[in-house]
Amino acid sequence: MIPLLSPFVSSLPRLTWVAALDILLVSVIIYQFIQIVRGRRAAHMLGGLLVLVAIYLTALALKMELLRTLLATLAPYTAFALIVMFQSEIRRLLARLGKQRLIGFGSRLQRRETVDEILMALQQLAQEKIGGLIIVEREIGLRTFIESGVPLDAAISRDLLLAIFHPGSAMHDGAVIVQGDRIAAAACFLPLTMNPELLRDLGTRHRAAIGVTEEADCLSLIVSEETGRISIAQYGEIEYNVTQERVEAALTRRGRQEANRLIEIAKETQA
Repeated sequence: MIPLLSPFVSSLPRLTWVAALDILLVSVIIYQFIQIVRGRRAAHMLGGLLVLVAIYLTALALKMELLRTLLATLAPYTAFALIVMFQSEIRRLLARLGKQRLIGFGSRLQRRETVDEILMALQQLAQEKIGGLIIVEREIGLRTFIESGVPLDAAISRDLLLAIFHPGSAMHDGAVIVQGDRIAAAACFLPLTMNPELLRDLGTRHRAAIGVTEEADCLSLIVSEETGRISIAQYGEIEYNVTQERVEAALTRRGRQEANRLIEIAKETQA
């Protein structure tokens, strides 16, 4: 058996460290893309493309010239079709790769007073069952969404946040976006998540909170006006009914491993 395999093995290229690195990088990109399209409509479109590839290979093997010619004629336009169909997924993939930094110098909440103001505002909104949505910018900028709202550039305070989300206020609809230690804008419009696994039980506020985290690495803090419960959304995932300690850890970006563990627990509970 071994002598029979010897010519085949000898013809294989040597595995150098460059080739190993090449394979690793391609694997990372493919894995990231699969993570992004999983559970979305793009996954079904990707499955349809794989079916077309299988049909083409079958036509090639069986010498079905008419079908092969048709698919071969459409092949040059495949690249453009992929860009159009997967434009949002490609954008998320590039954003996810871009936020992986060796050293994090991005925007984050710096002062303890700022975190306390946000926590006190969330607590009072939850007690009074007033809906609210606060987006905290991290490394990836949110200028596009800031420009969709009312610019404020104001210091963060509990009273200001409560005034913004008070029912009947001119800016209570939409989201508040926080940049550094200041409120950049209020009444901002955000993209809604189209993840079919999350569409059944979520309202517009929660869908917007998840949707913006699919576009950027920001943190979304949501208060439900129906239940008064506080939720956290980041990296396209959501945690329901979190504690003040969990919100504080997310705001200060402490306990990242603990956060991932809690997300997994939340998924298992929902399942």
